[in-house]
Amino acid sequence: MRLAVFSILAGMLTTPVLALTFQTPLENVEWAVVGDRFECRLTQPIKGFGQGEFVRRAGESPIFKMQSHERWLGRGSATLLAAAAPWQTGLNDINLGPVVVAQTGDTLQSSQMQAGRLLSALIEGRGPMIRHRTGQGDALEVRLLPAHFADAYQRYLTCTADLLPYNFDQLKQTRIAFADTNMLLSESAKGRLNSIVDFIKEDPTVNQIELDGHSDSWGNRLSNRDISRRRALTVKEYLVEQGVAEEQIVVRFHGERYPLKPNNSAANRALNRRVNVVLSRVAEIAYSAANEQGSE
Repeated sequence: MRLAVFSILAGMLTTPVLALTFQTPLENVEWAVVGDRFECRLTQPIKGFGQGEFVRRAGESPIFKMQSHERWLGRGSATLLAAAAPWQTGLNDINLGPVVVAQTGDTLQSSQMQAGRLLSALIEGRGPMIRHRTGQGDALEVRLLPAHFADAYQRYLTCTADLLPYNFDQLKQTRIAFADTNMLLSESAKGRLNSIVDFIKEDPTVNQIELDGHSDSWGNRLSNRDISRRRALTVKEYLVEQGVAEEQIVVRFHGERYPLKPNNSAANRALNRRVNVVLSRVAEIAYSAANEQGSE
């Protein structure tokens, strides 16, 4: 009798719990690739749920996201797997670890490392799958199938090959360093400024550049103020030479007033000899009428 009861309980424990499952039928699976020089997306719609997509921004590695049309996802961490496709009986699922669900319950996002492993897994015949629970506590599975992936992946690679090397967030605040009291731009500083110019040419909505010149405290207050002014003007002249409209550039200079570090060592003084470059999007009427402004 005890053996029979034990057998029944063991069977109950090993029987998989039925989960609410979202998966597009095989015959309807499709991948879409859209993008420009700022971002590329590789997307598969998921019937009844929403979509899963790989998103790669300029200057970054891809991430994987799932978005639902309804708030299917409960709060907390879901489990992300590279799951074998139903027809790939020889493959096993690979657990890629947790992914955080947004507070809104309609989006989750992987790390860049997880996304890279998912792309490799798709080539091998596995597909992204999450295991989680709904807001009501019911078991939930959402799966993307690897069907037709190879052709879409080639189009995605073509898109990513044309991405800019940087995105706006990586360029919007840049520090241009100066070695000493001369006004020479280093090759690395020119390279960074060239990246800014290239980005602005691709994205005309970025239409204002603020240049704030700074110095260390080596000289007197008036000479340091003049050095900071000439540094900012040096950067401005270079940008204008590369094709940036002069009226889009705002110049300020501060002398030694706002050090990044105390001027008590050569290394700290080197950090303080700089021009801060800030990119922004402003309405044309908000352009500064003056190209050069002092600051006290």
